Amino acid sequence: MPGLKLRSLLFAPGDSGRKVEKALASGADRVILDLEDSVAPDAKGDARALVAGVLGGRGDVIVRINPHGTQWYLADLAAVVPGRPAAVMLPKCTGAADLVALDHHLEALETAAGLPVGSILVLPLVTETAASVFGLDGRAHARLLGMCFGAEDLSADLGIAPRRADMSYPAPIAAARAAALLAAAAAGVPAIDTPWPDPRDPEGLAREAETAASDGFAGKLCIHPGQIAAVNAVFTPGEERVAWARLVERAFAENPGAGVLAMDGKMIDRPHLKLALRILATAEP
Repeated sequence: MPGLKLRSLLFAPGDSGRKVEKALASGADRVILDLEDSVAPDAKGDARALVAGVLGGRGDVIVRINPHGTQWYLADLAAVVPGRPAAVMLPKCTGAADLVALDHHLEALETAAGLPVGSILVLPLVTETAASVFGLDGRAHARLLGMCFGAEDLSADLGIAPRRADMSYPAPIAAARAAALLAAAAAGVPAIDTPWPDPRDPEGLAREAETAASDGFAGKLCIHPGQIAAVNAVFTPGEERVAWARLVERAFAENPGAGVLAMDGKMIDRPHLKLALRILATAEP
């Protein structure tokens, strides 16, 4: 999905029509309608029906289904694929095998619904268990929209708090975060950072978002509409950076065979072009 901004991705529980409506009007780059953690087991069916009705072919939302291997996984897919969401978020993704299985299931359901095969992308949560961190391989997949780092579930799996008293990450959480960044870069897709847990702490959110942006994350998961403006601001490049990126893009467009060029007295090469295109993809119109 070329040009798709993924700065702010806001979760909304799939069984609450009021919260879904509010999320869709929030200004988030993408809304994630949730069928997993925020929906109780006995409400899964009602949530599926609500989400399927909201989709209605609008194609601009993501749906978080239940993990592969759970009793709800296939029913979730069967309910939402005909509405053609932009992507399916796969939680507890343990590695390539889960992505391959999901690709096959999506292919069958897309065909049954008369949709182009491959039209629905996949956004996995890749670090929610210790085992999943070891399953990261950095391989590209045709449907892969990005990779999400999740700290809360991983900390529960490890039996530790997700953050220290000073809000820094314990060593294993920090290692998983770095692994997610590297795997996403190897696969050629953006990495999305974990949510900031306290909607009443905008300063903490801004600090963590700025750190995430400087480390290479392209955006951040959000749990409250009030977090969106700050997150979008952090992950939107400034005018000076955008101007530099446009100059780099133009220089290589005018010299398509060049590997290295001089610009403003400095040498730029293909990695600079790659960075420039990423900046332009997240710039405001």
